[in-house]
Amino acid sequence: MSGFIKKTLKMIGSAIFAGVFALALFPGYVAADDVYPDNPDDGVITQNEQQTDLLNEKHDNWPQINAAAYILYDATSGAILLGKDYETQKEPASMTKVMTILLALERLDMNTVITVNSAMAKEINALEKDYVRLGLQEGEEITVRDLVYASVLKSANDCCIVLGMHMAGTEAEFCKIMNEKAEELGCRNTHFTSSFGYAKPDNLTTAYDLSLILQEAVTNTDYSKIAKTYTYKISATNKYSSTRELTNSSRFISTADFKYDYYVGGKTGYTDSAGNTLCAAAKKDDRVLIGVLFNAGSSTSRYRDMIKLFDYGYTAFTTVPITESEFTPILNDTRNQMVRLMSETNLYISEMKTALTSYVTTTSSRAQLGSTNKIDLSKTTIDSMAEEQTLEIPLCKVYSDKTYVVGKVVVKIEQKAGVIEINPKKKTHLTDVRRVLITFAILSGMILIVIVIALIFRANIIKRRRNESTRRANML
Repeated sequence: MSGFIKKTLKMIGSAIFAGVFALALFPGYVAADDVYPDNPDDGVITQNEQQTDLLNEKHDNWPQINAAAYILYDATSGAILLGKDYETQKEPASMTKVMTILLALERLDMNTVITVNSAMAKEINALEKDYVRLGLQEGEEITVRDLVYASVLKSANDCCIVLGMHMAGTEAEFCKIMNEKAEELGCRNTHFTSSFGYAKPDNLTTAYDLSLILQEAVTNTDYSKIAKTYTYKISATNKYSSTRELTNSSRFISTADFKYDYYVGGKTGYTDSAGNTLCAAAKKDDRVLIGVLFNAGSSTSRYRDMIKLFDYGYTAFTTVPITESEFTPILNDTRNQMVRLMSETNLYISEMKTALTSYVTTTSSRAQLGSTNKIDLSKTTIDSMAEEQTLEIPLCKVYSDKTYVVGKVVVKIEQKAGVIEINPKKKTHLTDVRRVLITFAILSGMILIVIVIALIFRANIIKRRRNESTRRANML
């Protein structure tokens, strides 16, 4: 074959290879503009950001709270509505007892009778004289129920000592259990060194951590029932001959001035170093709010401030339930669009499931304007070459000025085994590109064949002419 033919074939072959190589390099991402919406609205709040997002909003009528640190926590959604230094460690004083009672209610039978042993009596006798106590004596036999009620209603420090030592053997070992429970509940800055709230500089927690502890107590135990009891009688024991009647020391229960209809439990506290403290929970329309105050202005102002927090929380904020059914229409629509988009590929949806948060809290004014639901597909791509891929697509609740990510839809996509579906009626950007490249490759091949045939034909003519010239020369 002549050099010209070889050179021509090489050029055409390179062109065909380039077209095929370009087709192979094309990543095969299905992301048609007419299917995937624009980027999310400004002000998108992720699920992690929702806990503290409301603290960034301006409140013209924000209640003035006289406390060194405080929090208003929505236990239903996990959002912090209001707060000041709520992650700063402070002395909780007798609010510590919430953890001790929580553990007692979880671990002990209320009918169990405990005998005050010598080790317990020694710890009780070491209490400061002004520390409140029931008056337990060594050898006294008393039920867990009586000890729990006295700890909550009267804030009896000796009762907490007995409960803690009964559970762990020593005060120090029980404090280890308290700290383990705090960590389990998600507390970030808690270190208990007392079962009852002794004025120790290292018996510390935060407003946020204590809100988690009280939340667990009022939602998962009988703490609320105990804390709302007006009076309780302790029957005579082997060491105490008469009945002891307890009146609830919480002014939410014992006074008309601070009675709060939605109160479901809490605990007061006071030491010289901690000042007046108060934690309380309220429940209205199945929505639980928890407030915690450290070093409040006075014994009475802490109640007024707590009521301010609750009233503001229930009027200024709304907690909205999130249900899967409200997303069903757009989930179905999205699935259908994805199926249509993948119709010319070897892909199929093998699994599609949702994971949603239960609630989202926003301002009442924003909620009144209404909301829409949305699937954010702006950053989603499907790799048509991947054997298997999992997409996590955000689900959003959209208000007029803010978008909350409330969950995700998880889509698993796989390659069909040995099956290629072709639907010529469907058209995507990927289809157009492939069609151009395939057409180019076919045309190039046809041109190559024509040129090769022409060159062969031309070579035959030249050869024939040379042969004729040779014969003529020989005849001459």
